[in-house]
Amino acid sequence: MKFGQVSNPEDIDFSLPADAKETKEVLQKHKGEKFDASVGCAKWNKTDLKGFYPKGTKDELAYYGTQFNSVELNATFYHSPTREQVLVWKEKTPENFKFFPKITNTVSHYRRLLNIKEPLDQFCDAVSNFEEQLGMVFLQLHDNFKPKDFDRLENFVKLFPKALPLGVELRNEEWFTDEKIADRIFELFQKNNITNIIVDTAGRRDMLHMKLSTPKAFIRYVGANHKSDYTRLDEWVERIKLWHNEGLQELDFFVHQNIEKASPLLSAHFIKKLNEALKLDLTIPKLATDEPTLF
Repeated sequence: MKFGQVSNPEDIDFSLPADAKETKEVLQKHKGEKFDASVGCAKWNKTDLKGFYPKGTKDELAYYGTQFNSVELNATFYHSPTREQVLVWKEKTPENFKFFPKITNTVSHYRRLLNIKEPLDQFCDAVSNFEEQLGMVFLQLHDNFKPKDFDRLENFVKLFPKALPLGVELRNEEWFTDEKIADRIFELFQKNNITNIIVDTAGRRDMLHMKLSTPKAFIRYVGANHKSDYTRLDEWVERIKLWHNEGLQELDFFVHQNIEKASPLLSAHFIKKLNEALKLDLTIPKLATDEPTLF
């Protein structure tokens, strides 16, 4: 992922900001309830995840599904899937494996949430065939999609089927720098059970909107191929542990890299630390060849 990339990561303050007070209020309503964690990469393509697949691997997704319990399905952003394609993906993975499909860019970027009923219905009809293996559908809006278009987002929320879990990633800083606008968007999200997606990337620290609108944390983590990647992940483990103690129901954590081949390596580090902190037993992915270097 090139979004938020910087040439000198050592110049960035990677400390996580404090939580908004509303986060604790949201989580405490669910304290003591069942907790689930999904951790994965953004893709399963062998070309990107070099050093991950054993020699001779014929089906990348089938193998990926033995090492991870989820994937952030970015492929659906570029090409809306068919029902048949969804069923193929589903059949190649274990029953507990979850898919997190990104809504097609026809809806988010080309039409910018206008006149979207037909492509949105087609997309939702297709991904609904993941059934119990559907983690969360997510909408990523363009950097220049601003609060002046709030009505478009509100209309999208009305159109989106309530039966499908939804997360939204807002990238323009105006959504969160104005307190009135921020309150308005979180009211919309909370009222409609929409998860606010948090993005941790070097060049866009303003994307760390540390305010949970639901008892689910959807985090898109972008490493910088720098030694700080490990300490950043360790800090996330501590924050998630705090949220877990306060009532977090679900963690959806996906690791990206500017050089994607290191994603499985960082994911393994994160999963190991998360297992230790929360007493989980998530599979720690293995690398088939020598570990790729991060820096």
